[in-house]
Amino acid sequence: MTHASSLRDSDNNTTTYVSNEKFSDIQKQDVEQASDVFHNIDEKKVLRKMDLRLLPMLSILYLLCFLDRGNIGNAKIEGLPEELGLVGPQYNLCLTVFFFTYAAFEVPSNLLLKRLRPSIWLPSIMVAWGVVMTLMGVVQNYAGLLTARIFLGVAEAGLYPGVAFYITMWYCRHEAQYRQALFFSSASIAGAFSGLLAYAIAKMNGVGGYSGWRWIFILEGLATVVVGFISFFVIHDFPETASFLTKDEREWVVARLRNQNTDSRGRQLVDEETFSWKYVRDAFTDWQVYLALIMYWGIVCPLYGISFFLPTIIKDLGYSSSTAQLLTLPIYITAAIVSVIAALFSDKAGQRSPFILGFFLCIIAGFIICIVSSGRGVPGVVYFGTFLAVVGIYPAFPGNVTWLSNNLAGGYKRAAGMAIHIGIGNLGGAMASNFYRTQDAPKYILGHALELGFAVAGTLAVLILRFSYQRVNFRREEALANEDSTTGPSVATSSERGDRSLTFRYML
Repeated sequence: MTHASSLRDSDNNTTTYVSNEKFSDIQKQDVEQASDVFHNIDEKKVLRKMDLRLLPMLSILYLLCFLDRGNIGNAKIEGLPEELGLVGPQYNLCLTVFFFTYAAFEVPSNLLLKRLRPSIWLPSIMVAWGVVMTLMGVVQNYAGLLTARIFLGVAEAGLYPGVAFYITMWYCRHEAQYRQALFFSSASIAGAFSGLLAYAIAKMNGVGGYSGWRWIFILEGLATVVVGFISFFVIHDFPETASFLTKDEREWVVARLRNQNTDSRGRQLVDEETFSWKYVRDAFTDWQVYLALIMYWGIVCPLYGISFFLPTIIKDLGYSSSTAQLLTLPIYITAAIVSVIAALFSDKAGQRSPFILGFFLCIIAGFIICIVSSGRGVPGVVYFGTFLAVVGIYPAFPGNVTWLSNNLAGGYKRAAGMAIHIGIGNLGGAMASNFYRTQDAPKYILGHALELGFAVAGTLAVLILRFSYQRVNFRREEALANEDSTTGPSVATSSERGDRSLTFRYML
């Protein structure tokens, strides 16, 4: 009995289904089929060209996005609350409101990306949030800061889910996590740069009559606007129109996406899509999206809790502001390196859940260390706990997003499903914004405990999702065993049901 898998040709809005014994057999078969037709194409050379032309700019975009989103944590220890007269929970509320608009606008943004050119949509929203970030440097009170954070959420909403979906338009499923990790690792690098830049920019305190924290917002916002305008001319839309590829290479990229799933007789089962709200409804009613959402919260709550409060946590261990800024560097740089290495092994193994599970255990261990060692006069141990937690958080994130995208078939359904997953998932940031309270300093036991609880819930979600996928795959194999071995499931049935087809196999 052969297994069946489904992968997506996003560029042509098609879903293909294939019977195969193992996912690795599909990869081998794809290469062999492509080689027969495009015998002059050097696969590694073309993929390297794609990586060099696509990933650096995407990484820079997300680096600036995450930098602009999280630099408020650096501004906080440089005097922002005191100058704006923030009292009580007002600082935390400024963090929280960002996620409400961020979550609300992710699904419509991804649908617009599907219909518009990425080279227009992505740079446009980047310029928009750069302007908002720059203006955040001139706010005068709590109301101004709150309003700026609301509009920052609107502008930034489309970038991460948009780029995550954009990558699936260029790369096959077994190549996705490595590229997602390269792209997302810029977030951890942003964390490192944030501390370094804040340390340097804060020295401008008093220049032009502005405080150092204001210059953090102004200069980083202006940098985003400049890069946004440049990206209009650098981002490529689709493989069919990629000027950096030759005609044969463009055809080969499109063909390998289309041919990555064929059955044992070389037959393609293709579903040509035009937009329909049915695909959006399918995404909203798919059980796996909501189970993956719990897993997402288990990662994103610790992610934002660390992103917004790590400088404060380190400072409250007894370090100066400048030292606290610099001590964030080794944590984030290590996390970026581990993310890329883990993604390489995950793609090679064709497995997602074992790696995600392992990193969840790192997160859990890190927060346990923070809880048991806080207030005991061992700041180095607490620092190690945060180090371990971050090294678990950042590699787990691209694996989490890639795993769901691998298991959603259909361009519009995947676009909507990923936006729901990431959009509602980022409401975890709204929760995490309130975990670390001023009155809990310097131990922050409540914040660490809440992060630990979400990480445990995420771990359980990984296990349930893996076992659920296995069970569904097994049942579909049994159902297919009862089909006519000559004709198999009909093309219509497979194409209409997408990832709910009997011929679709979930990646584990």
